[in-house]
Amino acid sequence: MNGERVTGNGERDGALPHRVIRARSSFGKNDSSNVGVRAVSRKSLRSPLPVSLRHTQRAFTLLEMLAVIILIGIAAAAVSISVARGLASARINAAAGEIAASLRATRTQAIVHGQPSTFQIDVRGDSYQGVDKRSVRLPKGLDVEVTSATKDQSGGDVARIRFFPDGSSTGGRITLRSGKREWHVNVSWLTGAITFFDTAAHS
Repeated sequence: MNGERVTGNGERDGALPHRVIRARSSFGKNDSSNVGVRAVSRKSLRSPLPVSLRHTQRAFTLLEMLAVIILIGIAAAAVSISVARGLASARINAAAGEIAASLRATRTQAIVHGQPSTFQIDVRGDSYQGVDKRSVRLPKGLDVEVTSATKDQSGGDVARIRFFPDGSSTGGRITLRSGKREWHVNVSWLTGAITFFDTAAHS
């Protein structure tokens, strides 16, 4: 086929709770061991945490909270970007599928009515027309590229693919590109068969 390419554009504060534990000895009030127990118990249980340690605990708590907030923000941003890309890919995939469906409908009309039928796409206007002659807009942010027969191109912006009563066509390829990802809608000139190809699904 003689074709050419047409391109468009818990904060913790203070000392731990404490209570006084008194141990009573059966040997009497003057027993020195009993006094020792009381002294050790009071000293160990009544001593508060040093002021510097309390401040350190508070500071660590604030830093930990800040770190958690930052991590949550990073995670939320990553998820939102992934979702946005997924939605964009889904829209383009649907658009390519709709183009393939419109091409098939154009081919069917040519066979049923016994006369040529034309599918037209405007790469500059990002739109196409099928058998119903209704202009359908493509999603924004796409690069559209069409390869078709030279005589089916006009003005450098509009390309056509014609189908004949026997099901054959002039053939061609419509490419939708977003970043490094491409969707191809191929039309066989011999049989007029339309195939849809997502490069990401076959990479």
